[in-house]
Amino acid sequence: MTTTTGPHPTRRLILQGAASVALIGLGNLPFAASPARAAANDKYPEEAFKQKSEADAIKALYGKAAEPSDKVKLDAPEIAENGGVVPVSVTTTLDKVTSISFFVAENPFALAASYKIADGTIPGVANRLKMAKTTKLVAIVEADGKLYSATKEVKVTVGGCGG
Repeated sequence: MTTTTGPHPTRRLILQGAASVALIGLGNLPFAASPARAAANDKYPEEAFKQKSEADAIKALYGKAAEPSDKVKLDAPEIAENGGVVPVSVTTTLDKVTSISFFVAENPFALAASYKIADGTIPGVANRLKMAKTTKLVAIVEADGKLYSATKEVKVTVGGCGG
């Protein structure tokens, strides 16, 4: 004869208990959608992206002109075999960098990309730009309230913005 003093823990009972504990723990987690804090602080530079000329786009984005600097390294191919995807990158040794932007002079809209750089971040960005035809590519780095630039001529052989 066997005597039982209470219910034996079965696999089902153990799983139900574990699920209850997990659900109670999940009740303390925030599931509501929280706003994107990084994007909320920066206003989209809509006017700068609408400008046709490089000078107008720089003025709309920064409000002043940039000076050429050897501390801004612009890496882009001399000849782009496909204007639809031209790899470009910018790195700099400047301190207190707050933004980096790419301007393509012969594109329908000159400002191709603009990045805000957070404090403590290594100042460098890379992108693939679309270029309509052979043109001048300008990278502008804003550091400590001043603008610095690097320029490179990129020859486009096929494709691009125009098709």
